[in-house]
Amino acid sequence: MRLSRKFTLAVAIAVSAVLAVYAWVSVRRETDLFESDMRRDQHVLGRALAAAVTAAWEAGGAARADALIADANVAEGTLAIRWVWLGGPPGDPAGPRVDRSKLGGLDRGAEVVVLEHDGAGGGALYTYMPARVPGPRHGALEVAESLADESRYVHSTQLRAAVTTVVMAGLCGLVTIVLGLYFVGQPMRRLTEKARRVGLGDLSGPLHLRQRDEIAELAGEMNAMCERLDEAKAHLASETSARIAALEQLRHAERLTTVGKLASGIAHELGTPLNIAAGRARMVESGEVRGDEARDNARMVVEQIDRMTKIIRQLLDFARRRGPQKASTDLRQLLQQTVGMTQALAAKKKVRLTLAVGEEPAGAAVDPAQLQQVLTNLIMNGIQAMPGGGVLTVGLVRTRAHPPADQEGAEASWYRVWVADEGVGIAPENVAHVFEPFFTTKGVGEGTGLGLSVAYGIVQEHGGWMDVESEPGRGSCFSVYLRDDAA
Repeated sequence: MRLSRKFTLAVAIAVSAVLAVYAWVSVRRETDLFESDMRRDQHVLGRALAAAVTAAWEAGGAARADALIADANVAEGTLAIRWVWLGGPPGDPAGPRVDRSKLGGLDRGAEVVVLEHDGAGGGALYTYMPARVPGPRHGALEVAESLADESRYVHSTQLRAAVTTVVMAGLCGLVTIVLGLYFVGQPMRRLTEKARRVGLGDLSGPLHLRQRDEIAELAGEMNAMCERLDEAKAHLASETSARIAALEQLRHAERLTTVGKLASGIAHELGTPLNIAAGRARMVESGEVRGDEARDNARMVVEQIDRMTKIIRQLLDFARRRGPQKASTDLRQLLQQTVGMTQALAAKKKVRLTLAVGEEPAGAAVDPAQLQQVLTNLIMNGIQAMPGGGVLTVGLVRTRAHPPADQEGAEASWYRVWVADEGVGIAPENVAHVFEPFFTTKGVGEGTGLGLSVAYGIVQEHGGWMDVESEPGRGSCFSVYLRDDAA
């Protein structure tokens, strides 16, 4: 509708301008014709009457000439004719009504025509026709005609032009509005509705317009765009599914790699309960213990078997492939489980694990298995960074932080999980690349360079981010930021 109003306004202005120019030209032309007729009539009458007055003056004197002029005034009702003397003093009643400075040609015997306006739409056209009469004085015949008729004619012409302009502009505006609504307004409204549906993801329902113009071409291109977008959407969905599947396989492969590293430590941890269970079973079998003592030994065997079963189940749960399943999880308990699972491997590498999680609840919507994979990877990297042993700290704290520049968001409450080691650290030039795929500072065969990249991807899918602080020779601290459910 706004476009139709613009077209209507433009057409109305253009029509009004054309008609106004035409009216001005017409008024000027008619005015010139009107004045030209007046000049011609006064010229003809003035010449004829000047000759008659001269003849009458010569035959009968001034009285006869005055009588002739009086008769002419009666016959020509719209003209005022009188005899004027030239060369008289200013203010002479018998002198011309026009300023003497405009009548210089009369002295040389030439006809003089003077048009004077009074500024109020009136005035008169004066024609001075020289006439030679007996005597020393020079006179002329003055023929005057009022411009009132011309003023009324111009006024009526202007009024007709204004009415015509208004009527034509109105008719053109009405026609433009009707045609604009039919050919522009309705098609553009349908195009707008189609664009809104496309913006909301609805690519169905092609748009068909009956007209054959640029708007119809635009509708056709929009239909073609929707078809291409639909194809691209299906292709993108297929590629996304394949990418998710490949990413999950990569994460599972990384998880199995970590399981392999944990296996040696867990195998060592299984040795103690196996020895205890085997020894107690032999005592019962050999008959060394009987009665209540035998039942106590049997109970101890069961406890050690349960302990080994729990260790093996925990390892299998960690290695099992599964899809992402986010749920409200206590991060403190998850950290405790992860530290417990890696405790044996850390002890084997002469690394002491410490946990600093506080006493307050720490609930976050995460996938426990995926987050455990992230934490296990960070702990394993920390253990490997301390070949001579040391202390590795795993902590949890609630803090306020701004997301990094590549993630939108204002300052908010986050859970920060950190893993700090006392290892060799990371060179400054490598810190910015530690989360890139296949980047590793380990020797050949010691790592794929995918662990931290996979971990970073998991944390990003949880709406968080990771960062690292490191100083060569003094260790590294990796931080994981996760959304606070209570915020």
